Amino acid sequence: MLESLARSYTLPYWQVTRAQMVLLAAEGMRNDQVAARLNCRREVVSQWRKRFFEQGLAGLQDLPRRGRPPIFPPSRAR
Repeated sequence: MLESLARSYTLPYWQVTRAQMVLLAAEGMRNDQVAARLNCRREVVSQWRKRFFEQGLAGLQDLPRRGRPPIFPPSRAR
């Protein structure tokens, strides 16, 4: 499942990147090596590896954010 997520061209960037982080870590790369390869911070790699370890695939999804959800006006047909 992770490999198909990591190779996808149609999924959002964040899903592909998180799957790649976990796969590269499974190959034995350290957090700083994964971060350099994916052009992100080491702390970000550490966070997603930890969440995947604790929760599996569900841990790679975004958590609900605090605050009022954005409200958009209904689209107007012209």
